[in-house]
Amino acid sequence: MITEIFNGLPIPPHFNSPRVGEVWRVPYQIRVQEAKQWAKQYEIQPASQDQLKTCLILIDLQNTFCIPEFELFVRGKSGNGAVEDNIRLCEFIYRNLGKITEIIATMDTHRAFQIFHPIFWINQQGEHPTPATLISVEDIQNQVWKVNPEVANNISGIDVQFLEQYALHYAQSLAQKNQYLLTIWPYHSMLGGIGHSLVSAVEEALFFHSIARCSQVQFEMKGNHPLTENYSVLQPEVLEDFQGGLIAKPNQELIENILKFDRILIAGQAKSHCVAWTIDHLLTEIQARDIHLAQKVYLLEDCTSPVVIPGIVDYTEQANTAFERFAAAGMQIIQSLSLLD
Repeated sequence: MITEIFNGLPIPPHFNSPRVGEVWRVPYQIRVQEAKQWAKQYEIQPASQDQLKTCLILIDLQNTFCIPEFELFVRGKSGNGAVEDNIRLCEFIYRNLGKITEIIATMDTHRAFQIFHPIFWINQQGEHPTPATLISVEDIQNQVWKVNPEVANNISGIDVQFLEQYALHYAQSLAQKNQYLLTIWPYHSMLGGIGHSLVSAVEEALFFHSIARCSQVQFEMKGNHPLTENYSVLQPEVLEDFQGGLIAKPNQELIENILKFDRILIAGQAKSHCVAWTIDHLLTEIQARDIHLAQKVYLLEDCTSPVVIPGIVDYTEQANTAFERFAAAGMQIIQSLSLLD
């Protein structure tokens, strides 16, 4: 059960909410001693002793999405969405420390030459698209945007002709599935970069949970395939090329791991994209097995925000519509002040 009351364990004194929007080094050894003492003081048992197994899935809580000066800060409607979400999320983790069995953190992971980055595309003037450009099937057919021939040299075993045919196939596949148009994003979540790292305050909360509960955080990388977007951690956007060849596959191992839990909590960024797509794929799996399983999925609605780029795009309506659909399917919408029983 989950009750809507403000209680549970206290927030550890090290948590400093004004610093959630900043990048800093977690003092691991100090937190180890504090977490052990915290567990002893509040009689927090190892996660292996939980009778009700609870999984918390955190989607892409990385600097690139959650720190205001970084590449794809998720503003939400308030303008400071991801920072506010992470304050609430950290507090939720600390208050429910003794009830969360395992935490799974997804990590959006990219390199320069990928289908959604500017370098992949070029126009007749030799220019690359600016971030937030939407590329449609018609744009590719009319050569408004075409594949940058230099990209093929950076993707093993692929020539320019194949890449051009694949690009059209990719845009057509998105349109056929009624998904978002191919979006050109700024370079973000770059493997090896600071933006790829977890938000410091979230990392600290996860580390504290690991020590206090003797529960290893499970990290899931996604998004490193050069020829497909990968909003959902469970499945890339496109799985086959125009010849029917397999280019990617669903993360079946993770799906099975998630569904074994008695209770599944989901939060993260962004509500309109990676969060919504992950939940959508999870719901598809559930509906193929037993629709009643949807009832054990809880969505922390005030710990996620939609993509909003003022004057350019606002995905708030799409995000809210998706969550309404998830609720109608049996998933439960909760807030961060909820206490796990």
